[in-house]
Amino acid sequence: MRVVIAIGANLAGYAPADGKLLAPAATCEAAVEALRELDGLSVDAVSSWYESEPVPPSGQPPYINGVVVGKSSLAPEALLDALHGIEAAFGRVRSVLNAARTLDLDLIDMGGLVRTDVAPLLPHPRAHERAFVLLPIRDVLPDWQEPGSGKTVQALLDALPPQAIRRLEPEAH
Repeated sequence: MRVVIAIGANLAGYAPADGKLLAPAATCEAAVEALRELDGLSVDAVSSWYESEPVPPSGQPPYINGVVVGKSSLAPEALLDALHGIEAAFGRVRSVLNAARTLDLDLIDMGGLVRTDVAPLLPHPRAHERAFVLLPIRDVLPDWQEPGSGKTVQALLDALPPQAIRRLEPEAH
């Protein structure tokens, strides 16, 4: 089943393999490699990376964001548990909602499933409001439609208020 996983970080984190301190961009790159190694998941495409201001606005540092598209044989609950395990391995500590983080892995879409009453909620309930999710999706799935509304990624982007975000050049991270 096709999956879309958003990746984000705005705090330095520690590499699970050697404990080396990683900047947010390096953490995101390392997270892609961790996803490639996850049993039951294959990574088919990785978007460009974007730098964005936190949503909602706060005094936090900017985020680095991107998405991976792949295929998974895991159930949604098992995949979410695996994503949480990767986050923890990179030093993620869950505290308050929208807190700064060393790594954030969000399950955005899983085979077009719509689940509104059991975790994980699918599609991700706030993905359609966030340019830092939609722009990377457009990079790798330009014809993607949000399963809940059926709206195209471009229609969702066109409906967004302005958000501070910029695409990073490959050599910039």
